[in-house]
Amino acid sequence: MRAAYIDRLGPPEEIVIGELPAQRPGPGPTDVLVDVAATTVNPVDTLVRSGRFRTALPFPFVVGRDLVGTVAEAGPGAPGFAPGDPVWCNSLGHCGRQGAAAEQAVVPADRLYPLPAGARPEDVVAVAHPAATAYLALFTHGGLRAGGTVFVGGAAGNVGSALVALAVWAGARVVATAAARDAEYVRSLGADEVLDYAAPGLAGRLAAAAPRGVDVHVTTHGGHDLDAAVPLLAPRGRIVLLAGVAARPVLPVGPLYQKGGSVVGFAISHASTAELAEAAGVVGRLAATGRLRARAVERLPLAAAAEAHRRMEDGELRGRRVVLAI
Repeated sequence: MRAAYIDRLGPPEEIVIGELPAQRPGPGPTDVLVDVAATTVNPVDTLVRSGRFRTALPFPFVVGRDLVGTVAEAGPGAPGFAPGDPVWCNSLGHCGRQGAAAEQAVVPADRLYPLPAGARPEDVVAVAHPAATAYLALFTHGGLRAGGTVFVGGAAGNVGSALVALAVWAGARVVATAAARDAEYVRSLGADEVLDYAAPGLAGRLAAAAPRGVDVHVTTHGGHDLDAAVPLLAPRGRIVLLAGVAARPVLPVGPLYQKGGSVVGFAISHASTAELAEAAGVVGRLAATGRLRARAVERLPLAAAAEAHRRMEDGELRGRRVVLAI
């Protein structure tokens, strides 16, 4: 089968487009063999490929987390899946599992989800990873409830826009920051207040926009200014960290504990299958209705996998999703 794979950790140039043995004799008892139609490129894919995110990898290792395709064969312990069923997944390519960038992939049944009726496969795979990340941040770790207030820093990006859309869907009030050029886009997602992150006096403007404080505070850029975040929290507010591998911010402990606030971090790679499935149910439904959508999608062939990884690392794909057709 044709695949994008690596034989060792390293830069994007390590990605080979070539033939690997087909996925035979087939899936295990609780696995599903999927004919892959498309995959995507995520920041975490570059971290795994380079070795910055350490995880068990079988070599040659097929890169990629996300896929959309159809069931080719289902193991006897994978009820609910039959040949020809349209499906999607967003958690391959780590913890010993081969990735998604191949003509076929073996997927554990508890990590595979039916494609919702009426959903376009490309639309779902484009939002799968950032939207699931956003769901986990807001609800699994942030405990967001209807009527709460959410702060989203970096709201115009892939994860940021999903955070805004999901928070609005949940009935929350959203205060967001973005570049001035992206303000109208973020407002179109339903944000109540959109502030220019580069404007002077931002802290005062944020405080005025959320006079009762924010219940969930999430930034997507990885440069966490906790000295600014803690004063913005409502009583028992939560700061959720989902990016910033090398970040070492200062935590103002006194103000945090006096508010009863908390700081929680998570990586989607460590989410349980139950957490991922809960997120997938919402992501699939909202993607099918168009409520969750990628701002911009670039369609490329599988042969462009190394180029897409390089562009991701160079910061050229902010706010844009690459879909690789298999």
